[in-house]
Amino acid sequence: MEQDIRPSGTPFKRLFFALPVSDAQRRALSQWRRELGLRGGKPVPSENFHLTLLFLGDVAAAQVPAVCAAVDNLVRPGAPVRLLLNALNTWQRANLLVLEPEQAPAALRKLVYGLQQALLPLGFAAQARDYRPHLTLARDYRGQVPEAAQAPEFHLIARHFTLFESRKGRYWPLAQWPLGD
Repeated sequence: MEQDIRPSGTPFKRLFFALPVSDAQRRALSQWRRELGLRGGKPVPSENFHLTLLFLGDVAAAQVPAVCAAVDNLVRPGAPVRLLLNALNTWQRANLLVLEPEQAPAALRKLVYGLQQALLPLGFAAQARDYRPHLTLARDYRGQVPEAAQAPEFHLIARHFTLFESRKGRYWPLAQWPLGD
């Protein structure tokens, strides 16, 4: 597996946990975004659509097995996580166009908190800001929230979550864990 090297010579990977999006949902999201007629920003490739749970950033490649082992012991929701992405928004500070849930399910928040707690002993700091579930539609977006001919209403049902590596603009799954039976 390919890996980046730090100036010190230590191999690392840029990692994050996320809920993946099904192929059918990718197509529907991509079509809906096309209908927005965006005139700015850089659209996120549909194969990269996901709902981030926890961004780890640069992690020493040698630490990846310990990250996976910590998550193996995580108490996970006993059922798939269900989420409705129904709010189109801009994040001005980050220059993002995102889809968000108006209401984040308790099971999702509990999963994110559990991930944070499981990784604390490995030296990963807890997030300083509140978790805001979102799916990024476009980066470098500096406009207002576009008018949508059809209101967003995307039901995500996550039966697992994934540890992804971000490499050269693509997201590569490294491991996944089931949600529910």
